[in-house]
Amino acid sequence: MKGLAHFVMRGYSQAALVASVSALLSILMPLLGLISSATVGLVTLRKGARPGVLLMLSSTLAAGLFAFLGLGSPWPALGMLLIFWLPVWLLSVVLRFGRSLDFTVQLAGIGGLMLVLGMHLLVGDPTAYWQTLLEPVRQSLVKDGLIEAGSSQTLFAEMGRWMTGAFAAGLVLQTLVGLFLARWWQAVLFNPGGFGIEFRALGVGRVAGAAFLALLAWVLIGHGSGIAAGLLPVLGALLLLQGLAVAHGVRQLYGAPRGWLVGLYVLMVLFMPQMGLLVACLGLVDVGLDIRGRVARRASKSG
Repeated sequence: MKGLAHFVMRGYSQAALVASVSALLSILMPLLGLISSATVGLVTLRKGARPGVLLMLSSTLAAGLFAFLGLGSPWPALGMLLIFWLPVWLLSVVLRFGRSLDFTVQLAGIGGLMLVLGMHLLVGDPTAYWQTLLEPVRQSLVKDGLIEAGSSQTLFAEMGRWMTGAFAAGLVLQTLVGLFLARWWQAVLFNPGGFGIEFRALGVGRVAGAAFLALLAWVLIGHGSGIAAGLLPVLGALLLLQGLAVAHGVRQLYGAPRGWLVGLYVLMVLFMPQMGLLVACLGLVDVGLDIRGRVARRASKSG
């Protein structure tokens, strides 16, 4: 990965090549989209907003050309600009000048909440919108005998209820992970260990924690749960990141092996969403109790 970061920093043509090709290949291998986002993020963090814009423009042109030659249409490049590059560029500009990872993550969360509210304003009833989109999938599953017709109605109605929030939370997480990768690349090249210190101290704030609890109560009570069900996953995504920061911070304070973290991420992959909820709960507890601060004080006393 360090070699790839070096290659990206060699010039605009190299960076545009990595950004455009990895974005197009993400159609087949979605994780490559993070490489594409991180490329724009690294250039913006290191060189500034204007070079980041120039890279986005050149990457869009290159991706449009590749898409036209391979897919017969240049329009996928516009989607890549809006999904992979523009959000991470905005956050990279904020992080470059504000130098606060906490504030940048909070701003990404606000963007996700605004996306949910915008969908409610534009669509009116996002649940019905998602149910319409998912209906062909439901009918196909019923036709193939993979699910019963009666239970499928209830299941897909519940899925439609949560899809707006899941979409917004997924976009927030994708953008932030791309930003984190860019920040890590920057640290590897120019400030070894810097990103680790930043991430282990990450906190999304008590306002986010209180809002999450209020929305959770709103959903459980059932009043206005449509919009609350959309907003809740976005705040949950922020708490998930704080929970991971807690895990990294506590491991570092105790000097535990890195394999402990590897095991955590493997469990998250194998047992999502259960492990994701558990880690988010850890982040929520940390908002109120400051787990890392307590462990650090205890370690200093014992040391």
